[in-house]
Amino acid sequence: MAAVSRLERAVDALHQFYGTLPAPPRDPFTLFVWEVLSVHSTPQKRDAALAALKRHRALTPDAMWKAPQKRLEESVKLAGPYVENRLRALRTGVEVFRRQPKLPSIIRGPLPPARKALDGLPQMGEGGAYRMLLFAADHLVLPVDARVSRVARRFGYGESHKDFTKTARSVRAAVASELPESIDAYRRAFLYLSHHGAATCTEADPHCPVCPLLPDCPEGKKRV
Repeated sequence: MAAVSRLERAVDALHQFYGTLPAPPRDPFTLFVWEVLSVHSTPQKRDAALAALKRHRALTPDAMWKAPQKRLEESVKLAGPYVENRLRALRTGVEVFRRQPKLPSIIRGPLPPARKALDGLPQMGEGGAYRMLLFAADHLVLPVDARVSRVARRFGYGESHKDFTKTARSVRAAVASELPESIDAYRRAFLYLSHHGAATCTEADPHCPVCPLLPDCPEGKKRV
């Protein structure tokens, strides 16, 4: 049996600390909608908006295209402000998915064209694209958002650069070196590192005294 890495032990500790965390949707279009609703929102508001769209049966490209505008607006409003921006992004995404019905198959194919195929989707960015590739397309890639980057670097994985793309690349390589080549391991690592960055290992005033990673965290030991 392969030895458990330091990072895997950390993810296990976060699992014990937070319990089971919900994962993003696995369906590509639903995950795109989830991403749009997540911007400038909270998980609770985002999930309420997504549930409303599901009740209205508007979570396929064709169904959302045909859905009454008023129902879409009422559902999207539940995610918080920037309603027009969200609706505009959703309309653009619907057009992309309807124009490219094979998009779900493409993103499950070879990684370079899969990543390029996501460039036309609005409000995704690199983090959203990597989440799509990991959760909806089963690619062994690690999404690195600000939270994952912060937790990983404080814990000793990756280096900081002025260009966040370089930082993300450094973190991704360092973390991947200690993860088994398993889609579940990558998904689990992302979920717990990102959640930890939002809940405990915050940018300002991190809650190091209660952090389950403190005994093995170089940055945490400096702060307490």
